[in-house]
Amino acid sequence: MKTTTTQQLAGGEFILHNQEAATVFTPEDFSEEQQMMKAAVQEFIDREVWPKKAEFEQKNYALTKTLMKKAGALGFLGIAVPETLGGLGMDFVSTMLVCDYISGATGSFSTAFGAHTGIGTMPIVLYGTEAQKLKYVPKLASGEWFGAYCLTEPGAGSDANSGKTKAVLSEDGTHYKISGQKMWISNAGFADIFIVFARIEDDKNITGFIVPADLENGITLGDEEHKLGIHSSSTRQVFFNETKVPVENMLAARGQGFKIAMNALNVGRIKLAAACLDAQRRVTSTAIQYAKERVQFKTPIVEFEAIKDKIARMATSCYVGEAASYRAADAIEKRIAYYKETGKSHQEAELKGVEDFAIECSLLKVAASEDVQNCADEGIQIFGGMGFSADTPIESAWRDARIGRIYEGTNEINRMLAVGMLLKKAMKGQMDLMSPVMELLQQLGQPIAKKATHNGPLAAEKEIIEGLKSTFLITVGTAVQQYGPELEKHQQVLMAAADILIEIYMAESAVLRTEKNCARTSTKDQEQQLNMTKVYVYEARGIGLRKAQEIIHHLAKGDQQQQLEQAISALLQYTETPDTISLKNSIAEALSAEGNYCF
Repeated sequence: MKTTTTQQLAGGEFILHNQEAATVFTPEDFSEEQQMMKAAVQEFIDREVWPKKAEFEQKNYALTKTLMKKAGALGFLGIAVPETLGGLGMDFVSTMLVCDYISGATGSFSTAFGAHTGIGTMPIVLYGTEAQKLKYVPKLASGEWFGAYCLTEPGAGSDANSGKTKAVLSEDGTHYKISGQKMWISNAGFADIFIVFARIEDDKNITGFIVPADLENGITLGDEEHKLGIHSSSTRQVFFNETKVPVENMLAARGQGFKIAMNALNVGRIKLAAACLDAQRRVTSTAIQYAKERVQFKTPIVEFEAIKDKIARMATSCYVGEAASYRAADAIEKRIAYYKETGKSHQEAELKGVEDFAIECSLLKVAASEDVQNCADEGIQIFGGMGFSADTPIESAWRDARIGRIYEGTNEINRMLAVGMLLKKAMKGQMDLMSPVMELLQQLGQPIAKKATHNGPLAAEKEIIEGLKSTFLITVGTAVQQYGPELEKHQQVLMAAADILIEIYMAESAVLRTEKNCARTSTKDQEQQLNMTKVYVYEARGIGLRKAQEIIHHLAKGDQQQQLEQAISALLQYTETPDTISLKNSIAEALSAEGNYCF
């Protein structure tokens, strides 16, 4: 593997190159301004939202709207909006930070915030005309108005471009009449503006429109949906019956709606990853505090190794999620800056910057949404019977977490998308994926070439990550050889390959974060961070090995299968296998001493 030192990696290139720790951004790199913003958001959530957590479980939509207005007054709804449009115009990492820390107390407020600031506002910021932006964005940024996004239909979920909602141009050419049904619309009950997607005539692709929520203009709202979680997030169907929309309210050009939707999803995916982080911190801290207080067999349960295992895993997944999310956010920010330097407008630069890292956005969305669910599940287990009670915050955290695996494209779709986008980049000549694939496949049946020698406390982990990268290339290369363009139909192969890809990005991000901070402070100061990184890489290796074997047993037989298995086994062989039980005990004991998630 090549090591990149002087330039940033392009989207997806992490599979081909090793990155220097000094070139990545970590949460420890937050600027003074970002630290102040983080403190302001935390103070708002701890004062206004967390104490009302029980009220959010009572379908109190008015409370959500009230707190959204307060968030707007504090500027939190306009973090990503340019200053010329009434926002704060902050960089991409800062928008991730706000999304992170504003989302942890309850999924209801997190959903309202994400739907409004992301898919409710940003399509106008990024695709709107100057007149549209000036008319709508300042009021959305301030919280005077709220936005909602009307894409999903009864027959159009993951296949978003198959929507049946129609937009018919009036005879005088002054407006469109929109008719159709949208469902699962977040913020529908109090939205002032809808971003609506409809098809004009028999166009191949849908078109976007900005539609004021005027209930006297052919718009009818369904009842609030009864949901498993996010109880105070307003979720309704929206019906349009020849709703009149001025032609000047078309968003971007005719037929550009699918592109708007997909780019909005890319941003939404990485923001959703951030939105899962503080929920993990809060669940982990709450579980630690309970485990210290709960006594069984005359011993606080936090001292039992079975509980230590859970606490260590919960904290580790959060630490790694932070590392990966902010690494990707910074990469996107740098790419946006690059495009601006080449003369692209703010709109063009942000769209292209995020699109370039669509692979990472999908990987992060899957990883973080599954980690927060697992974290909440373990939190319930630590609470035992009390965890199953609605009187504790853990129960609602588990229910709220479940929607993350469905939002912004299901995790199954995102797994297949990530691998598909990577292969598409290779086919378009945007990255040379096949040369290293062929080099590895030609070595089958021979001793595996020794990997580069690494130094430092994470040398063994870096070798394993290189082995995982080669494992991914071997398995995907074999699949491409066997299926060619038909590979997209073999969904279980793609999803297994995606799991290897996810673990590579997450594990490498943890290594880079810890390595950078060891250089910044010392290995002694980073003892538990080193332990968490070693535990995560060990687990990632196991997942990678298992998923690669699953693919190999499906694709190959006889000698080829044996050669592939031998190659992967050699690639993923530890030079020094960590004692993960001792590591997890040490992590949990440090967390217990602090009394909360402290990294």
